[in-house]
Amino acid sequence: MVNEPAPAPLLSIVVPVYGVEAYLYQCLESIRADIPAGEVDAVELIAVDDASPDGCGDMLRSYAAGHDRVRVVHLSKNVGLGLARNAGLDVATGRYVWFIDSDDWVPTGTIAAVLDRLRQHQPDVLMLDHLRVHEDGRREVDASSHLLHGIAGVTRLDDQPHLLRVQHTAWNKVVRRDFLDELELRFFPGWYEDIPFSHPLLIGAEKISVLNRVCYLYRQGRHGAITSTRSGRHFDAFAQYERLLDWVARRHPDERLQAELFQLMISHYLVVVGNDGRLHPHLRRDFFHRAAEHYRRYLPTGGYPLPAGVTGLKHRLVGRGDWLAYSALRQAHRVAGRLRRSAPAGGAGTAAGPVSADEDPGRGAEVATVRDGALAGGRLP
Repeated sequence: MVNEPAPAPLLSIVVPVYGVEAYLYQCLESIRADIPAGEVDAVELIAVDDASPDGCGDMLRSYAAGHDRVRVVHLSKNVGLGLARNAGLDVATGRYVWFIDSDDWVPTGTIAAVLDRLRQHQPDVLMLDHLRVHEDGRREVDASSHLLHGIAGVTRLDDQPHLLRVQHTAWNKVVRRDFLDELELRFFPGWYEDIPFSHPLLIGAEKISVLNRVCYLYRQGRHGAITSTRSGRHFDAFAQYERLLDWVARRHPDERLQAELFQLMISHYLVVVGNDGRLHPHLRRDFFHRAAEHYRRYLPTGGYPLPAGVTGLKHRLVGRGDWLAYSALRQAHRVAGRLRRSAPAGGAGTAAGPVSADEDPGRGAEVATVRDGALAGGRLP
């Protein structure tokens, strides 16, 4: 009797693991326990031990020994999130791949819904909604989640250009493996590794499907998370955007697309430079000037959509390289915010509060045109 080889799974879930001993079991179990009984062969779970310095490696060995369809890749040295994802991708056998971070988890019913949509639409990319979960248990809708509403069937970025403004992460997208190879996409080393990976997926896709339900729970405020760690490694964002814009220039040289990505890039730089939790004060000036260099280098010849309000003003200051004016504006809005929070309810002192340092760069923008450092209708202030 000849044993038939097991069919390849529909979905490979890759979980890179580093320094998350307190959260790892919740992540793995939320995935494994959510696989429907009749779908065991449709999903494989691949955990990549990125030479984690805590007990994660032993936890993974024990977990894999007790569960089928769970595979573990142990790396001999720490390579970082992006390259650990690549290591998982190298051994994945599923038609689709989904990257889930090991400090996050999925809600009940997610796996069945994802498998059903993959079979129904057979997309290049399946986009998923998520919630931000804070350490006190509070759950928060992401500022870009509304952009996923009202999209039935399959679509393309040309028909739904606002999808480019959905949070640009790997974990909110399930991707057809052959499509990744067609685009020649892998993760690069360094922080902000999602930038040159996530945007090209949407740009190159012929079939995008949107699953408008919460399929991912994104942990906020964890010690050691990139977004809450002060480090010079936030400067990695510049190299990642260079890789993205180089890919777009080679594969999709479209002026409107380049203008949209430029706006998102500058808005993202402003998020980083304005966040006390990411940059030491002595690094903030250098980061701002690096952002100004990118502004001059990549400013589209036809201009770009300038955000409204204070964010738009900050864009103009980056364009001018005016660090002193930016610093004064940032400080003024922080003072106004403190005054507003301290004012009695309904009383005086209700000055407009500051734009959040973590304002999502995917929020809407009014269209104005910036060319050669000038605002249409007048010079930049």
